[in-house]
Amino acid sequence: MYLGTFVDDPDDEKYVPFVRTLCKKSYFEKINKNNSKIQSLWGLIKGNALTLNYYNSSIFHDWVKSVVRDNRIDAIVIFSSVMAQFVSKDFHSRMLVDFVDVDSKKWNEYADKKPFPLSWIYRRESSYLLSYEKYVALSAKHSFFVTENERNIFSDYVPESISKTSALNNGVDSDFFCPNVLFPVPFDTSVEKLTQIVFTGAMDYWPNIDAVVWFVENVFSVLIKTYPNSRFYIVGRNPTQAVLNLNSKTIFITGTVDDVRPYLQHATVVVAPLRIARGIQNKVLEAMAMAKPVIASTACVNAIDTLDGVEILSAETAMDFIQRIIFIINNKKEAKSIGNSARSNILKKYSWEFHLKELDKYLDINVAGNNL
Repeated sequence: MYLGTFVDDPDDEKYVPFVRTLCKKSYFEKINKNNSKIQSLWGLIKGNALTLNYYNSSIFHDWVKSVVRDNRIDAIVIFSSVMAQFVSKDFHSRMLVDFVDVDSKKWNEYADKKPFPLSWIYRRESSYLLSYEKYVALSAKHSFFVTENERNIFSDYVPESISKTSALNNGVDSDFFCPNVLFPVPFDTSVEKLTQIVFTGAMDYWPNIDAVVWFVENVFSVLIKTYPNSRFYIVGRNPTQAVLNLNSKTIFITGTVDDVRPYLQHATVVVAPLRIARGIQNKVLEAMAMAKPVIASTACVNAIDTLDGVEILSAETAMDFIQRIIFIINNKKEAKSIGNSARSNILKKYSWEFHLKELDKYLDINVAGNNL
């Protein structure tokens, strides 16, 4: 296997040596975010999606070209449509693309929540990126989206792509995210009977930022008045200033942690109040795998094959979240049952091995060379 990828966070670099052992040849390119942002602005002049320019790299192009030239490559698997720019046109017919989400629609949703001129830039990005997504989907051998709903959204935009796309769900490592291993409590234990509410995710990702700010302002600020022993932990790397500003005696911003499992395991409840949610949220699957009761926005719940009220709790408004959190606080037996049912759901429906088998029928790999 040959692997080319970007590394945009220094914390990820510690995994590079291990990943290299899995590959015959690999290339990791560090991203300088400030330089990439400046580079992306060329898209305004060149008339293409800013995202394409953000990730464009002549060195990366040359590495892919040399691998294809010097080796018998049977297939190229692309993760995220913008990475298709590194594959030459004569190889598109053997390209499998995992779009995950319809990113162009996400940019349009961002535009709805931003003032001018950002709203104009985001709508432009949505339009230009959709044109590129269409080109990639129609050029590739086959493409995948994380849910059937995401696939249908794309098909509405590009109806001619329907025969060349499939849904390929996310999975979770249920052996790693397992409640049977006891982790030390990461919370303050000086106060008894605390309600620990946990949110996990990359905290430089705007939908996550929007989610926690909204939750603090509209849910937690109300809840804390009736349940003063409540604590809210925002667990994730690279918190922006907007997130750091939430820090208080009852709200904790952890930044990067070595392991999110202790926070999940000892949480009273895990929340995912995303107002912009494309596809399946891994943070939700991981919490469910840890047998925790999860309260998530309706969009997050609808993306998962799960029973609302049995394996997860959905919420739309601030009052929905408040009422469901209070239910979890006051009904420990039911909360435990929801967590156990969530774990069972993950084991049945969201193993990586089960989902990735869907790729096999499209690979047509030369068994002797096994090159991709």
